[in-house]
Amino acid sequence: MNSVLTYDTLYTLPLWQSMRSITLEEMSAVKLMNRLDTKYVLTEEEAMTLLDSAAAQGYRIQVIGDIRAARYSTLYYDTSEREMYISHHNRVLTRQKIRTRHYADTADTFLEVKNKSNRGRTTKRRITIPRDLFATIHTSSEACDFLGKESRYDISTLSAALSTRFVRITIVNPRLTERVTIDLSLRYEDVRSGCSAEVEGMAIVEVKQDGNTASEIKSILRDMRVMPFRVSKYCLGTALTVEGIKRNRLQLKLRDIEKRLGYGMVHIYRA
Repeated sequence: MNSVLTYDTLYTLPLWQSMRSITLEEMSAVKLMNRLDTKYVLTEEEAMTLLDSAAAQGYRIQVIGDIRAARYSTLYYDTSEREMYISHHNRVLTRQKIRTRHYADTADTFLEVKNKSNRGRTTKRRITIPRDLFATIHTSSEACDFLGKESRYDISTLSAALSTRFVRITIVNPRLTERVTIDLSLRYEDVRSGCSAEVEGMAIVEVKQDGNTASEIKSILRDMRVMPFRVSKYCLGTALTVEGIKRNRLQLKLRDIEKRLGYGMVHIYRA
């Protein structure tokens, strides 16, 4: 099954050419590596309505060259028992995720460590790595040194767990104090079993701020009657693709997502 929107059809939208842009260099002022995140689940059509309303409020869209929708590949690492997933599932407040991320349109690849504090604050540390280390971080002394400083887990216990692919639109508010990402066409694969999955027609919106400040985008979402929804792409993808894993809380979230989408369907493909 295909999502309602595709990478190519995004570029046929009238808004695409009319929305004011911001370059990647200008966006460097809005990195927000230490921030508060608020997530929402929307239909893809609602996401486009949100983008239209945001443009009217002066939000600008990130452009890299002539690219306004960036293609991402992410590989999450975890222990053999998937301790990072289980911690998140069990609502452990202080937790960590380790991943590599490749930006197809810029050819940049990073190794990242994300920490969530017991106050809900997200901090991220990352280093640039060569593309060929995307799935083989254990072979790099630099990557091992970085994880030795930043990871709570011994690198010898980590291996590739879940692959995700998606298209991301990034917008920023006029004051350059808030960044909003809209993720579309999400695909998941458990690299240990080969099982893959997608949720058709879903968009995940994340509002990233350095504090609880006024937000036009949150006001727009309230007017659309879309409420915050805690969801992790890693946990959602793991629950969908890993047979026998603990998922009772994720099952409830998945039902809520399908209700939210109305027509949304989960598609799972067994290897």
